[in-house]
Amino acid sequence: MDDLSVDQFSKHLFWDVDRNQLDSSNDKAYIIKQVLEYGLLHDWVLIQKYYDIEQIAQTAKTFRELDKKALSFIALLSHSPKKDFRCFTWQQSTPRHWVF
Repeated sequence: MDDLSVDQFSKHLFWDVDRNQLDSSNDKAYIIKQVLEYGLLHDWVLIQKYYDIEQIAQTAKTFRELDKKALSFIALLSHSPKKDFRCFTWQQSTPRHWVF
């Protein structure tokens, strides 16, 4: 498979870093997290061409923080319970100071 080109993704995903410095193998976790939280359908299709769903899920399971919708999305697609994800157990154990 060809190497993942960051230039193919939506411009808003990597606004805070130099796109030319991103490497698909070294920055895999960052790329996956950005696509899960802020990506469009086009970005999701692109990332699935490079990483399979198991790789994406295994990487997402290590995230300390992940948007609730992104967590539900990847848990559903990977057929993994939410409790297997570090961000879910981290959210449950962190007390909220202000409950609105």
